Amino acid sequence: MESQEENTPRFRPNPELKLMEQVKEVFRYHQYAYRTEQTYCQWILRYILYFGGKTHPKALGAKDVERYLSSLATEGKVSASTQRQALNALIFLYREVLDQPLDGKIAPMRSRTPQRVPMVLTQTEVQRLLAAITGGKNILMAKLLYGGGLRLLECLRLRVQDVDFGQGLIFVRGGKGGKDRTTILPKGVEDELRRQVEAVRILHHRELAEGFGEVYIPEALARKYPNATREIGWQWVFPAKELSRDPRSGQLMRHHVLESGLQKAVKRAVAQAGIDKKASCHTLRHSFATHMLENGVNIRVLQELLGHADVKTTEIYTHVMSKDIRKLQSPLDMLPG
Repeated sequence: MESQEENTPRFRPNPELKLMEQVKEVFRYHQYAYRTEQTYCQWILRYILYFGGKTHPKALGAKDVERYLSSLATEGKVSASTQRQALNALIFLYREVLDQPLDGKIAPMRSRTPQRVPMVLTQTEVQRLLAAITGGKNILMAKLLYGGGLRLLECLRLRVQDVDFGQGLIFVRGGKGGKDRTTILPKGVEDELRRQVEAVRILHHRELAEGFGEVYIPEALARKYPNATREIGWQWVFPAKELSRDPRSGQLMRHHVLESGLQKAVKRAVAQAGIDKKASCHTLRHSFATHMLENGVNIRVLQELLGHADVKTTEIYTHVMSKDIRKLQSPLDMLPG
């Protein structure tokens, strides 16, 4: 019996378009993030250039993809995650654009995946780091990374409706892997966050009066709810200072702040606080996970807060959490008599 997915007609790009335009057309039909579109397009172009730049991917096949991916591991010395990203891009190209699925047909030489424990700050170091960060928005965003275990982009992409002050929750929409999840809203940032949301509300009302006030939302939602782009709930919690043109629609609208601003602020603060660790924005998420475990949070609950598909990913934090073995009792001492 055929599955529903097999019975669903596949979207066919316009054959009159050039290959990369077809790729972009399919990306936008499937509502992929613009960042993903850019990354996958880069990998597809590298793949084409690897074979001289003149051979159409249709004339290449599974063995060619395997050869290219193997070269990334042996010659390019790329990490396992980078090789996997390239693989996903080419699977997308052949399955969704060229209608020549590769699934299960390729077995490239794999890049090694070294098991590394994450860099974690102590609670004292987190305090020093937060105290050294400059800029009100930067401090608030850093507190959310640590206090809610957010990834950097998850924080930057928060919308007003994603913050539930009543329940003390943050809703993460379309996180890593396109998954939604819920995490905790730290009580220590509620007042600051309320002021930030109010500032966004004032800015939004002013821009509406000036004929602007739109933000990007997925095209399917925009078609279903044509006024949603101007509603306060869809506005970014951390909007950029200036309006800019959306790279897809060409419309003038307000994007969220760029990652580089907070990344640079954290880097400066690490040096200023005298922290001799290679800490970054993501270190705050690692520290959240480790400190939650140290405080007795169940690992399954932590897995949900972090949005990990497999608890084994969460278990890596057990290797860096502080353990006082002096409080442990030897099984010999528990023997009766």
